[in-house]
Amino acid sequence: MNRALKLAGWGTLGMGLTLALAGTAAAAAGAGGGVDAAKLWELALRTLNFVIFAGILIKLVAKPAKNFFAQRSQGIAQSLEELEAKKAEAAKALAEAEAKLAAVAEEREKILKQYLAEGELEKAKIVEKAEMVAARIKEMAAMTISQETKKAAQDLKQEIADLATQMAEDLLKAKVTYADHQELVEEYLKKVVEAH
Repeated sequence: MNRALKLAGWGTLGMGLTLALAGTAAAAAGAGGGVDAAKLWELALRTLNFVIFAGILIKLVAKPAKNFFAQRSQGIAQSLEELEAKKAEAAKALAEAEAKLAAVAEEREKILKQYLAEGELEKAKIVEKAEMVAARIKEMAAMTISQETKKAAQDLKQEIADLATQMAEDLLKAKVTYADHQELVEEYLKKVVEAH
């Protein structure tokens, strides 16, 4: 209904303009301008014909054009909504990816700290074992030195004893006479007989 009123208003406006132009033209013709009334009437009819044709054309084209533009507007709005949804989804995915990346970085740091701690522990164990081995080697070396010293001392004592025996024997051989020898044998035999 509104559309019909608008169309009628436009038609009336067009007719008014046509009549105003016709009146101006008639006044100019009366003053000797050369425009006659038949031509003005023809102009008015053509203008009326144009206004009616334009009204019919508007009536026929307005609804499909309005539907087209409404659909187009709705399609654009829907596309914008879809783009906004995709944008929000992408932002959410980005936030999730950043959170995962931060978690991975945190996990990496934790693993590095754990490996460093394990490395330090292994280092301490290796140093402790090395110190134990070194202490054992020192102990074994001290024991070996002690044994070698004792053996050398025994060997030296044995050599001294052998040498002393040899010297005593040589001395005895040189200084003991047959009579001394006989006396020693008798004394020894007395001690053996007394002991048994």
